[in-house]
Formats: sequence, C-alpha cells, structure tokens
Amino acid sequence: QVQLAESGGGLVQAGGSLRLSCAASGRTFSAMGWSRQAPGKEREFVAAIRWDGGIKYYADYADSVKGRFTISRDNAKNTVYLQMNSLKPEDTAVYICAAGQAVPPNDYWGQGTQVTVSS
Repeated sequence: QVQLAESGGGLVQAGGSLRLSCAASGRTFSAMGWSRQAPGKEREFVAAIRWDGGIKYYADYADSVKGRFTISRDNAKNTVYLQMNSLKPEDTAVYICAAGQAVPPNDYWGQGTQVTVSS
C-alpha cells in the first residue's frame, strides 16, 4: 500500500524559511513533488522532480516560487524535500505531496501539511 507522509510545516514570519519532507512507502516513483491549496482557492502546482533512473534529475517550478524554493530528493530514503526560502504571506497554504510516473505527479497524494506565513 502506497503512503506519502509529509512533515515540516508550521508558522513562520515573512522572509523566513521552512523545509518540508515527504517520505513515500510501498513503492518508488519516477516523479515526486508538491502542490498547495490556500483557503478558497484551487490546488496549484508548486514543484516537482523527476529521476531518470540513473544519475539525472529534472526539476520544475511554478513561476511564483522560482528562485525561492528548491526541490530535492533522496532516493535511498524514498523522500522528497522542499526547501522554502524568502517566504511570503501569499505562500500560506496546505502543502500536499504527490507522486507518480510523470510530471506533474498525480497518481498518489499525501494528507498535506499546513504552512502559515505571517506578515
């Protein structure tokens, strides 16, 4: 059974940083990533990383987070990370981990972790 377990959310002031983690169990995935959903808004893509099975990784970001967020993965731990720097109040949302075989990944979803950025 596939499970995605997120951690690392919390409350931070604008300009601060947080690091999210998502550990997958049950199988490995070519693509893992993050989406977010703010109150009253639709879920939106944030970032994803695809592994070619060898040594290459390909990362993709939403324009709104480029230059501030960095996605990475540790295949040995079957875990994806999202380093979020220079956080803004508009980054406040539930961040949801996703996994699949293509980008954006959407075959499996986690429960989400709350990120709140205060001004």
